Amino acid sequence: MVELYTSQGCSSCPPADDLLRQMASRDDVIALALHVDYWDYIGWKDAFGSPAFTARQHRYALAANSRMVYTPQFIISGVARIEGARTMDLMDGIRAQAGIDTGITVRATRAGGQIHIVAQSAGPLSQAVLVQLVRYLPQETVSITRGENEGRTLTYANIVTDWDTLGQWTGQAPFTTDVKAEDSRGVVVIVQQPGPGPILAAARLQ
Repeated sequence: MVELYTSQGCSSCPPADDLLRQMASRDDVIALALHVDYWDYIGWKDAFGSPAFTARQHRYALAANSRMVYTPQFIISGVARIEGARTMDLMDGIRAQAGIDTGITVRATRAGGQIHIVAQSAGPLSQAVLVQLVRYLPQETVSITRGENEGRTLTYANIVTDWDTLGQWTGQAPFTTDVKAEDSRGVVVIVQQPGPGPILAAARLQ
């Protein structure tokens, strides 16, 4: 899974936004864009920015013993951090994480107005993990009239709107729950160590 921390007010971000849009078309990658709000003061308020996503990025920095956050920043599977639109580094990071077997699987299926979620583990976990539900907009185009990207029309992919924790899970028995589908937004279910730490499993429901 790939998270991109980005901002419409950051002139360095459009190449990374384009790279994430390419990643979003791949079947073997779950790519999500989290728009932060800490560049809003320089002239353009990000239409998708959220203090919750800024806080999540800061928690990643603390987990890595860093005081700094950057845009653009890619985080791969909750562990690898890449600043900037460095395509080869991103591809190398994705390949390195692709072969890891955590022993955990998660599935999400839609039936009527409900999403049914099942997570399973090969055995009890050494620590409780978080089962999370993410909702996102598949694509939006924005005309920016102020700030560092003034005059540009930019298209964004897989824009996260909500990131909620469904519960903690120890792996001793399958985790099952149902949530309301609500609308046509894309949905991702994520199993992640607290911190935030490594992402152990993820499933996408479009």
